[in-house]
Amino acid sequence: MNYRRATFDDIEAVYNIINDYAATGVMLARSRNALYEAIRDMIVAEEDGVVVGVGCLHFIWDRLAEVRSMAIRPDFARHGIGAEIVRRLIEDGEKFGVEKIFTLTYKPEFFGTLGFVRVTKDELPHKVWKDCIDCPKFPNCDEIAMVRVL
Repeated sequence: MNYRRATFDDIEAVYNIINDYAATGVMLARSRNALYEAIRDMIVAEEDGVVVGVGCLHFIWDRLAEVRSMAIRPDFARHGIGAEIVRRLIEDGEKFGVEKIFTLTYKPEFFGTLGFVRVTKDELPHKVWKDCIDCPKFPNCDEIAMVRVL
């Protein structure tokens, strides 16, 4: 498995992986435009030149970042690919001085194995919620907030 920064050539595969999950309601859909804007945030996993997973580390506020758009193709799930992507995103955050990383997820067990703990959404700064306005589940978000202090 090769892990690397995303390139423009990866966007269509990333779009398909994320939005296939979004169609089932287990993650937030992302437009191609949003993915192009976030390309510097992404790490992809590829096998034989095919993108099979993605994760983003989005900087939110002073020393605070979010793991988002974390998705692995179903036929590659449960092989440690997602865990390795998250580890690499955490390493990136540490290089910038990030002190806390959070995620909003439907997979708390997965993030729990990586050192994230559940918190109430009220424990996150209001700045976190700026992207939520565009979410179809707003204001009734049912995702679980989790945090890892670095």
